[in-house]
Amino acid sequence: MYIALEQPTGAHLLTPDHEELAVPVTLRYSSEDPLAVHLVFPAWISLDEEEVTWTFARALLEEGLDAPAGLGTVHVRPYGPTDTLVEFRAPEGVAVVRFRTADLRHFLHRSYTVTEPGGEPLRPALDRGLATLFGAA
Repeated sequence: MYIALEQPTGAHLLTPDHEELAVPVTLRYSSEDPLAVHLVFPAWISLDEEEVTWTFARALLEEGLDAPAGLGTVHVRPYGPTDTLVEFRAPEGVAVVRFRTADLRHFLHRSYTVTEPGGEPLRPALDRGLATLFGAA
């Protein structure tokens, strides 16, 4: 059975001049892609004025709430006692977004009601990964 979760939340984009821009973000989780979480940003915040979705490992989000985590394009780390920073790296530049840690933990706990940590079926993700690798997707 397919189950999807969405959780709108507020966040703050940290600017290079140390200002913060409030931005609504939608957190998504789907039983079709149980290893991943999706952070959806509104079109008005992107360079090409289209909605932007960043997808990365649910385990990375969980790990980054308590200690710095991440390699490559997404990094997650605690920021003070109540916040978490998520850093997105792309060829166009780097974006750092501050979330309330409690909001991210709530979202993760909701996702665990769909698929327990470690209980993710690997076959669909493996099939998608192989299809992408071999150009069949």
